[in-house]
Amino acid sequence: MEKGYKKIEDYNEEKIEALSTHYKKVIEDLGEDPTREGLEKTPERVAKAMQFLTHGYELNPSEIIKSAMFTEDHNQMVIVKDIEVYSMCEHHMLPFFGKAHIAYIPNGKIVGLSKIPRVVDAFARRLQVQERLTDQIKDCIEETLKPLGVAVVIEAQHMCMQMRGIQKQNSVTTTSSFTGAFEKDSTRKEFISLISSKLS
Repeated sequence: MEKGYKKIEDYNEEKIEALSTHYKKVIEDLGEDPTREGLEKTPERVAKAMQFLTHGYELNPSEIIKSAMFTEDHNQMVIVKDIEVYSMCEHHMLPFFGKAHIAYIPNGKIVGLSKIPRVVDAFARRLQVQERLTDQIKDCIEETLKPLGVAVVIEAQHMCMQMRGIQKQNSVTTTSSFTGAFEKDSTRKEFISLISSKLS
């Protein structure tokens, strides 16, 4: 376990029992028989899945960054792009998923590169909306690392738009949030160009 957060390897048994009871009732209300072979253990499986998919509530994103901050004079853009994002829409509790692209310009401190995707997961593994998720990632990096600027872009597909509602399977939602140096048009354009390019 690293300082300030942990990977979920076990489950809170009290939560699993409580959630299982609710999911059993949901299955019954849908007109199914929760005692038949295929569904007998489904309430517990769903309860465990939901605890994992929302385990970000147990994580401290700021501590993730603080656990690997280093003094460094580098003051050019640092980008981590194509970070896989999996989250749950809080309106319908259906998944949305895609990629995050994150950049910051150091101001005397850098952070271990693996910590940026961990911060994304800490916020994504909660009931979310994409707009808030984008801002929370930016704000956490800004407030903890105190760089010269932060840029976050998330591109995601939402099951609540693809499986129900408007049912548009090819729609992609893009959100962005910029602060500091990235509020300058030239810096923002450089970032967009770099995350759009494919290295050969």
